[in-house]
Amino acid sequence: MAKEIVNRVAKSALVSLDLETYFPEGKRVEIDLSQWLEGGFVLREKEFRTALKATDFSPYNNCYVALYCSTEAILPGWATLLVTIHLQPFAKKVVVGSLNDLETTIFNEFIDQLDLNPFIDKSVVIKGCSDKNIPETAFVNLTQRLQPVVKSLFYGEACSSVPLFKR
Repeated sequence: MAKEIVNRVAKSALVSLDLETYFPEGKRVEIDLSQWLEGGFVLREKEFRTALKATDFSPYNNCYVALYCSTEAILPGWATLLVTIHLQPFAKKVVVGSLNDLETTIFNEFIDQLDLNPFIDKSVVIKGCSDKNIPETAFVNLTQRLQPVVKSLFYGEACSSVPLFKR
């Protein structure tokens, strides 16, 4: 009689944490501030405010928005704040920077609020493969949060992981 095949990975005490399952849905977009600058470089306050008031920001409803300037214009600090004020009724989140900066901010906020109780004194594997654009910084932040509470920490898949830490 043949031996029964036992899935040891499924029976192990490893807790798998997959950041992809926490990936917030919503369109990610960039807005170039130079579109509201004279010649793409000069910010004139009155014209800037008028242009923002004339802009329909409703297409950014439920979007995650990254504000940037594609030119080398020197912008006053209030410029991005004023654009944010116009986006506030629509956007889920607004950051200054690239789409990668936006993803980093989204994930860091999630990781900072993550309930660590399910991971206390457990062997945890941080799933490494993802179809989503999860920034490396998110994995670093997650590792820093988990290390003080877990028994051991791995990266990869439960069946083939790299040990990172063991208490």
